[in-house]
Amino acid sequence: MLVLIVFAFANWRGRQPAQPLKVRMINYHVVQMACIVLMLVMAAHMLTLYAGHPVTGQARGRSF
Repeated sequence: MLVLIVFAFANWRGRQPAQPLKVRMINYHVVQMACIVLMLVMAAHMLTLYAGHPVTGQARGRSF
């Protein structure tokens, strides 16, 4: 939930017009990308919790 709030805040700040004389200390687009990665990691974690065992993919233990 916190990641969604941070993403929404970064989206709001990233859409504001740039002020030429003021330096942005944080690149909010990078913050958005980090939030997306965190959301994907959390979704994968929730999938493994829901499945009850680690999801290994289609290889089923076979190495190619």
